[in-house]
Amino acid sequence: MMKARPKQSESVSEPDVLAPMAPKEIDFRDLLYEKRDGIARITLNRPQAYNAYATGTLRELSRAVEDASVDDAIGVIVLTGVGSAAFCTGGDVREYAERYTQRPRDYWKYMGLFEGAVEALLRCGKPTIARLNGITVGGGNELHLACDLSVAASHVYLGQVGVGVGSVACGGATQWLPLVVGDRRARTMLFLNERVPARQALDWGLVSEVAPSVRRGTELVEEPTNEQIDLARKGLEGYQIDLAPLDASVDRLCHRLLGMFPECLRYTKQQVNFWKELSWHSTVGHGREWLSLHFTDREPHEGMNAFVEKRPPDVAGLRRRLAEGKGAEFLFGRPVRRCPACGAKGLPEEFEFCGRCGSAIVSPTAPGE
Repeated sequence: MMKARPKQSESVSEPDVLAPMAPKEIDFRDLLYEKRDGIARITLNRPQAYNAYATGTLRELSRAVEDASVDDAIGVIVLTGVGSAAFCTGGDVREYAERYTQRPRDYWKYMGLFEGAVEALLRCGKPTIARLNGITVGGGNELHLACDLSVAASHVYLGQVGVGVGSVACGGATQWLPLVVGDRRARTMLFLNERVPARQALDWGLVSEVAPSVRRGTELVEEPTNEQIDLARKGLEGYQIDLAPLDASVDRLCHRLLGMFPECLRYTKQQVNFWKELSWHSTVGHGREWLSLHFTDREPHEGMNAFVEKRPPDVAGLRRRLAEGKGAEFLFGRPVRRCPACGAKGLPEEFEFCGRCGSAIVSPTAPGE
């Protein structure tokens, strides 16, 4: 039975898709989300994985940023991580090893979620501050680069890890590091994966401010050494990590921004995003496609599994294979062999037995087979 259409004068109640989420709707698993006094605080909450993001985390991050974007009571967005060990260490490599090296086609879908999270930060129309409370590496540094301003605690280091684990940092780092720190420094970070301490990051322009975070007794150590930082992380010899100065610096930045005209801030952000968005949109689609294909390769398979197994990756062995003409495109060599017993084709050239029937493959690989 068809329902009668409402008369012209009757109003149809529909949800307001532009309305911010009510408190009861804000229920995240991987994030903490708080809105108060004009500030939205998004906290990555996966301390068991050094705040590395999983697939679901990216969905939640996009949702939180979108909510803050449409909430007119919010003027500033702060992105941070729980605890003092890590801001974010990028994608969850364990998930990469267990899921995406097994289903490389799904990495394309995953990269779409990462793009969405990054672009939410870029296009939210409000100033974003990265509160760097701990290690900031890999995709964590890319999320940091997507923000407008950043304050780093003095015990923090930043860096990229892509080429060391079988990946490429084209989710923001290859695009934006040359803009932020210059070409040579960007190549140093991307090619060598060296750590950049907070003070050096400030000198390079990689962060906006550094706040002291190493305390011994009642005294803050303004420029802690690596040894003092290590003692503070372990809570030894009276040293400890104190994030109160970091919070004070972030709050000060937030309140200064809240004193600026919001529409002027929004358009200023749009204008200064020009080079970031130009480089991003010119390359990220290609990077998404390439990484999806690359996950079928031996490099990520070895790099990700070595990371999970806490062992050095066998890069030398892979380079040896290259020198012998075997390549890295296939885990067990080119799919060129054929089983004489069951006729199975496309078997890897390194297989000695058929994967279908188990028979020995005794004949040599024929050229061009």
